[in-house]
Amino acid sequence: MRYPSIVFALIAAAAAASCTVAQTDDPALVAQAREIHDRVTTLDTHVDINPDNFLVDQPNYVNGLETQVDLPKMEEGGLDAAFFSIFQGQQDDFTPEGYQQAHDLAVAKVEAIHRLTSELAPDRIGLALTAADVPRLQAEGKMVALMGMENGYALGEDITNVKKFADMGVRYLSLAHSGFSQLSDSHAGETEGYRWNGLSPLGREVISEANRWGVMIDISHPSKQANLQAMELTRAPVIASHSAARALADHTRNLDDEQLLALQRNGGVVQVVAFDSYLTIAPEPTPERVAALTALGEEFGLPNDGGVRAALRTLAEERRAEYESRMEELDRDFPPPPWAAVSDLVDHIDYVVDLIGIDHVGISSDFDGGGGIDGWDDATETFNVTLELVRRGYTEEEITKIWSGNLLRVMSDVELVAAELNAASPE
Repeated sequence: MRYPSIVFALIAAAAAASCTVAQTDDPALVAQAREIHDRVTTLDTHVDINPDNFLVDQPNYVNGLETQVDLPKMEEGGLDAAFFSIFQGQQDDFTPEGYQQAHDLAVAKVEAIHRLTSELAPDRIGLALTAADVPRLQAEGKMVALMGMENGYALGEDITNVKKFADMGVRYLSLAHSGFSQLSDSHAGETEGYRWNGLSPLGREVISEANRWGVMIDISHPSKQANLQAMELTRAPVIASHSAARALADHTRNLDDEQLLALQRNGGVVQVVAFDSYLTIAPEPTPERVAALTALGEEFGLPNDGGVRAALRTLAEERRAEYESRMEELDRDFPPPPWAAVSDLVDHIDYVVDLIGIDHVGISSDFDGGGGIDGWDDATETFNVTLELVRRGYTEEEITKIWSGNLLRVMSDVELVAAELNAASPE
């Protein structure tokens, strides 16, 4: 049985509202973790955005929103840098009109981040175009914005669009999303079927162009075969911007050991994601709970998609209190399945470290795109991830690599490959 998406979103929202992280640590350990958190560069490689949240003279990313990430939340939680996602959903029509619609949305999101860093808050956050820009902007006392394109559908069939978006500041590119694109098969092909048996001919060209223009290839959403082909073809290291280990959670969005070992050989990095269903495979809720959650969502006018968390935050205070009270009653009558926590996130980090080494793992949230777990449900709770890493015995040097060092090393390597290719064959 396939349950409506609102049910799982409601489960997530309810669990996040009702769970707290136990504070039983030795105060000295917490203080040590706080000092490390303040010193390291914390970088999240996947945060979704709505371009309407970057407009002037209204609530926006600068003055605070009912979202999981905005500048005040980043500052409060000590989240230093984020890749904002230039995402467009997969279209069914591979037509000039479909490509143009996705292209226009991608441009709007790129322009939103440029507006944030040049008009709305240039004194608080800057746009990084190179790996070296990240520490430079931090030295100026600023947070750091970067951009990654989720779904190459927006490129259409014009190969020059790779350079166009690179020139606009996009620094990673996924060739597909939850459905095959003109460039690649998707992870969803495991259940829905494949189109290309990996990469399409155009997708192979896009990888070469991405190498030339300093854009990291992101293997989080394409199919396993496409990912293995991409890692074989690319001249530069790749990233998985928001995935986890399939050995611990058997989800099509996660990387199995064969892909992780190929990523190790490639020199890349997997950014383990704080997304419940990618970290743990919880038992399905009972039919009674499903029915009760669906009815409650409809009563409160909550959307039937991944936007339930944000919708809850926009409810009037009294209405939200009423919802929370009703959820407490519902949870007593129909207990929820367990919800992933920060400890589960770090279990996946541990697994990747044990399999392919400390130099190939990082962290991402997928905030405002479905991500969020108990203990790290928005940017204000970022410290809890560092605290759990310290609990596990990771050193400051290792935590620095996990939070940003490995990703920035890959980004720098991709820039070097681009420089070499352009020196050998100038435009």
